[in-house]
Amino acid sequence: MAQKTDLQAVAETLRAHDRFLVVTHENPDGDALGSLLATTLALRQLGKDVQMFLSGSAPLASEYRFMQLDGVLRELPADVADRVLVAVDCAKVDRIGPDPAPVERTKLVIDIDHHHDNSRFGDVNLIVADASSTGEVLRDVFAELGVAITPEIAEPLYIALVTDTGRFQYTNTTPKSLRLAAELVEAGADVHAVFQQVYESVQFAKLKLLARALDRARVLEGGRVVVSHLVRTDFAEVGAVEPYSEGIIDYLRAVEGAEVAVLIREPPRDDGPLRRVSLRASVDELDVSAIARLFGGGGHRQAAGFSSEKSIDEITELIRQGFVSQRAPASA
Repeated sequence: MAQKTDLQAVAETLRAHDRFLVVTHENPDGDALGSLLATTLALRQLGKDVQMFLSGSAPLASEYRFMQLDGVLRELPADVADRVLVAVDCAKVDRIGPDPAPVERTKLVIDIDHHHDNSRFGDVNLIVADASSTGEVLRDVFAELGVAITPEIAEPLYIALVTDTGRFQYTNTTPKSLRLAAELVEAGADVHAVFQQVYESVQFAKLKLLARALDRARVLEGGRVVVSHLVRTDFAEVGAVEPYSEGIIDYLRAVEGAEVAVLIREPPRDDGPLRRVSLRASVDELDVSAIARLFGGGGHRQAAGFSSEKSIDEITELIRQGFVSQRAPASA
């Protein structure tokens, strides 16, 4: 666990300032959005002036649109230089965007995260690598600050927790995370509503996109690696937007015998990288973040990603080589 002094330093810094800009990574998932909203609400409870910011123009994944995120800015506020930046669930500064990055324009940066490869880009950092989610880390920050866990704060924290643990099925599910889930439900998080919105509100276009990915899926290394891809035209042809690709990789990961799942996708827009790649491992011995770092990306041992201008075949082969190099000692 992180040293208590890290937790105290973050809490003291948050207490000492009054104006904040809370940010997270691009293409945010449940942990990112839950942490973004919970942090904002917690700081406002303390009487702070807080703005939320997300880079890029891509719409939020539809399963998270029920969250109270109407006030999220997509452009930096005019007074950004007068605010303290709080980055949540973001391992690297370049994933915040845009150019110039907000961290270069705010007067102080606080970095709160649970990715083990976090670059500690903040002036004050709280990185708890063995936490199930950034939402779990934030619960400790809120306790240090004396923030009351209202239903409005409990629910985004629960969303962060339940999504990053794969509904409490991944290996990052711990006794602490389960106790936290119970606390959040007691505080007012609506488990049934979250489940319906996040997991049972699938658009038909997303199913069509999933069908294309499954149709292209192939196995390598005797079935231990499952790879698929989506090209830019797929999104327009089925009527899908970029966030609809979220979650598809979990179907690949579930294949019997698969140790690594890979989804390569071309974002349906002209700006940004040519291809984005998601990696998932289903065995503890593999560290897919090490493979992602070879491409300038990162993430967790069992869930990571990167961007690349290489072709789909080149990316596939390099990932296969990375997998083989990690498995070689075990089979020697």
